[in-house]
Amino acid sequence: MIRKKILVTGGAGFVGSHLCERLLNESHEVFCLDNFFTGQKESILHLMDNPYFELIRHDVVNPFLIEVDEIYNLACPASPVHYQYNPIKTIKTSVMGAINMLGLAKRVDAKILQASTSEVYGNPLVHPQPESYWGNVNPIGERSCYDEGKRAAETLFSDYHKQNNVKIKIIRIFNTYGPKMHPNDGRVVSNFIVQALKNRNITVYGEGNQTRSFQYVDDLVDGMIKMMGSPESFTGPVNIGNPYEFTILELAEKVIKLTGSKSKIIYQPLPSDDPMMRKPDITLAKKELDWSPKVSLDEGLIKTIEFFKSII
Repeated sequence: MIRKKILVTGGAGFVGSHLCERLLNESHEVFCLDNFFTGQKESILHLMDNPYFELIRHDVVNPFLIEVDEIYNLACPASPVHYQYNPIKTIKTSVMGAINMLGLAKRVDAKILQASTSEVYGNPLVHPQPESYWGNVNPIGERSCYDEGKRAAETLFSDYHKQNNVKIKIIRIFNTYGPKMHPNDGRVVSNFIVQALKNRNITVYGEGNQTRSFQYVDDLVDGMIKMMGSPESFTGPVNIGNPYEFTILELAEKVIKLTGSKSKIIYQPLPSDDPMMRKPDITLAKKELDWSPKVSLDEGLIKTIEFFKSII
């Protein structure tokens, strides 16, 4: 097997750290680039002794030079708490980060994958969401810095491919959870598990009948690697998510049961622009990548709960 040199931006983040680990296990040389806005050194400490792993503190908003074969562009805060903290910085990370990484890919003839998001569909009027759906996005809302930043990044990837023949891959990631999630990231799975383990009230917004589809992080990493290895002619975008749909209330009840918690469920008003439903159509991923998620929600939650028990 050829040992590739692979750059992972946002490599100390939740998904990035899992991806770095998998790529090292597959005998590649991995350069992990992160500015540690949301990334955590604890997530990659166990990789630091590997001679084929290198950690670089850098912000993708600034140009970066390195000789690599592949780039996974994951750098961007991905939870509402973090991306709304500094919305201008968030959109700069998506847009300037894409420009800088695409420029690098063009210069060194590397293949580059963009970690886009289901948020490009906004509050969808089509259900489930296929890649052909253009979305229903508010350009000036609370979440716009992230939604529109990722949409602009997809545009840049597409145009660098058309104009400069850069080898691109675009995936749209749906709700993902698993070990190494930040306990304070404000995402529903980590919120519920932390609240349940501390026997605190579990906060459900609205009536809890909004739906989400939750994929375990190992399934996502499989999808990313399959997409990077797919034929050059297939650029995406392609949905990578779990099509099994659950209401937020069902998730809360499941977490209480699996943790054996004494928590009670309480209800709060819905935040603005919060999508009422989210479910991927993964027909394209099945056809082009022979990919579909393998880990059930119960199985993934049990592993995630064990992780949170170890850090709380």
